[in-house]
Amino acid sequence: MKITSYEVLGSLPDPFLFEDGRRVETVSDWEERRKELYGPCVELQYGGMPPEPEFLEVDPLCVPNAPGRMNIWRIRTGTRENPVCWTIYAHKPAGGGPWPVVIDGDLCYGCMQDPGVAEQFTSRGIMLVKFNRDEIVPDTRNPKRTDNLYGTYPDLTFSALAAWAWGFSRTLDALFLLGIADPKSVTFTGLSRGGKAALLAGAVDERATIVCPEATCAGSGSCYRIHMSAETSDGRIQRSETLKDIVNAFPDWFGPDLKAYEDDEAALPFDSHMLKAMVAPRVLFDCQAEDDIWSGPVNSWMTDMAAREVWKLYGKEENVLWYWRKGTHAHLPEDFDMLIQVIEREKDGAPLRSEKFMKTPFPEPEPIYDWRCPER
Repeated sequence: MKITSYEVLGSLPDPFLFEDGRRVETVSDWEERRKELYGPCVELQYGGMPPEPEFLEVDPLCVPNAPGRMNIWRIRTGTRENPVCWTIYAHKPAGGGPWPVVIDGDLCYGCMQDPGVAEQFTSRGIMLVKFNRDEIVPDTRNPKRTDNLYGTYPDLTFSALAAWAWGFSRTLDALFLLGIADPKSVTFTGLSRGGKAALLAGAVDERATIVCPEATCAGSGSCYRIHMSAETSDGRIQRSETLKDIVNAFPDWFGPDLKAYEDDEAALPFDSHMLKAMVAPRVLFDCQAEDDIWSGPVNSWMTDMAAREVWKLYGKEENVLWYWRKGTHAHLPEDFDMLIQVIEREKDGAPLRSEKFMKTPFPEPEPIYDWRCPER
């Protein structure tokens, strides 16, 4: 990948600076500051989150006893007056649980229907749980605010991405209710819009021990304040997605106030490093592809670097990981294998086998921030 243009629209805002002008000095300060970040990162960006449900029920649809067979349950939750329902599909490893679990909302993508993907995880003792996020709210550009979860909470302004992220948490609730998920090893993952939802879910739900977004593009893990173009391996020039691109193409994914910044990203009171920093000190694993320029690979790396300053406050900077592979926008077996390595490192202390971790396929630009982690 060869960068052909690179424009910085402004410096990244300081995540350590309280709204009242105080500065974070300790971990307890950061925990307080993290709560402030909910306003710009979640309420402004995604219209807030749906509330905790009044109830949650899990009904079995197909639960065979044979090892390796897919188990299917139906979740019913939200409010008693207007509940929302969706189906979860669990691929259990052999033996008895509870198991480390990977939750992915991308069942609407073809790759998550491939039985080989489930085998990658179950053969390593990890349960893969899938759901179709579009059952929670439809992925349309002009949804009715009475559809599915919108109808459950008709007076709220949460977006589709917030609803999908909420679905990760309620799916985890169901797995804990069933007693089959290990609370010490919970991973949220997804690709593209699914990666956006996974990152948001991991930012607001501290039960996720590993958060693994892949190629989220603008509106999540990429950097709003960087516009770039690059030449791909086959000689094409492509550019990264911008805030203006995404709020106009997918208005239902975001809060109603974000569009006001489409021509003035530098005025945003946040950027993606702050959303990522809400995951600290848990594990953040960012996956990218070298020719996926639309996802903003340099942009995402910059916000990983900036967010890592927060992990330094905990002495846990090794919990921010990234990798690039050859290719374009997809969730591939190589990506799942890299994630499994991270899970096994956290679960068993196993070393990371791949040399691709923490490598960048481009000359690393200068930081677009001048603040740093406070001295511990």
